[in-house]
Amino acid sequence: MNPKTFVGFGFGPIQSALFLYEAFRSGHFSRFVIAEVDAGIVQAVRSADGCYTINIALPDRIEQAAISGVELYNPAVPADRQHILEAIAQSDELATSLPSVAFYDTGGHTSVARTLAAGLALRTARRPTIIYTAENHNHAAELLHEAVAKYCPPAVLQDIQFLNTVIGKMSGVITAPATLTKLNLATMTPAIPKAVLVEEFNRIFISQIALPGFTRGIDVFIEKPDLLPFEEAKLYGHNAIHALIAFLGERRGLTAMSDAAAHPDIMATARAAFLEESGAALIRKYAALGDPLFSPAGYAAYADDLLARMVRPTLNDLIARVTRDQVRKLGYDDRFFGAIRLALRYGIHPTHLATGAAAAVLSLLDQWDSLGQAVALLPRPSRPVTRESVDQLLRAIWSTKSGPEAATLIDLTWEAVVRLGQHRGS
Repeated sequence: MNPKTFVGFGFGPIQSALFLYEAFRSGHFSRFVIAEVDAGIVQAVRSADGCYTINIALPDRIEQAAISGVELYNPAVPADRQHILEAIAQSDELATSLPSVAFYDTGGHTSVARTLAAGLALRTARRPTIIYTAENHNHAAELLHEAVAKYCPPAVLQDIQFLNTVIGKMSGVITAPATLTKLNLATMTPAIPKAVLVEEFNRIFISQIALPGFTRGIDVFIEKPDLLPFEEAKLYGHNAIHALIAFLGERRGLTAMSDAAAHPDIMATARAAFLEESGAALIRKYAALGDPLFSPAGYAAYADDLLARMVRPTLNDLIARVTRDQVRKLGYDDRFFGAIRLALRYGIHPTHLATGAAAAVLSLLDQWDSLGQAVALLPRPSRPVTRESVDQLLRAIWSTKSGPEAATLIDLTWEAVVRLGQHRGS
């Protein structure tokens, strides 16, 4: 196999500790190029001769892994941008790992979409290429394709396939000096005072590749002809239960996700929500696929593996990190209420999922005064915590959603608030 070139956009934990790390250790690539807009990070990796370190959380210890030979360039610097364009022209596999799909076409001529179009247009011969999109959006690949296509002729994208991904890898960035010392973490470079800490998990699902004869350099990923079932398993299984544990832990005053392991009732609620509610609904919906995941045994194995990983002490996952952005997580189609609606569709009464949603509602109400712009567009709900305030809050978050289904979701949430014993008034 001829050595390949890997190009990435963004240098956060998923890029640095998943895509680039797996490309490096595959042994199939001879060049690694990253476009990164943080000039400090670019200079720090250059000063370290293109080397950086990540920390990998195993069940019983944390190990370090060093990645070398990395070229970081700032697309806002003309000379750097030219290096990026030339690397794209020679690339075989690329990966975007940005805060959201909204960043694809922002930044003018230095945007990811324009940069990709310009680099791919430099090619003088056809070269099958794949582009992984890791922005946690069900249609990220289609959106990036559409954005790039605005800036180049169709022929430029003839041999390019944009891939969606389902990334169930948990990761974080540690900056607190006391935590760095306590866990004996290695910073990314001597000049970057932060550490990337990720779990060892790397079973990442990607879109099935349709390019004739193409062989991936990152060969550990798993191709699926239809990613939607696995995206729903992640959102309504992994994400929903992760958040449920965190919000219930927050009600108890817990600090780290690993603290929840010492609270059997929280973990029992999480497992019941995982298996008997969202899992049971997903199995009914997707059993006909014949994929082992969507069987009782397969889904139980999936749930038990994730439940253990979610509370792994070596990952140092903080409840404050998991519980942030309550408004988004309480969305009508997001992890809690999306999973609840799915369960109801299959005749399942999702009391455990509703308990997680209720804890998130209480968290939002408790922190309303300190959240600032996060809730600025929502009308202030009445106080104290009552059926009326829960109704006001959820209807404001859901905006135009109303009708019997919305009323049922609010009923379930209020019942769970009462069960949690956190309400005041009637």
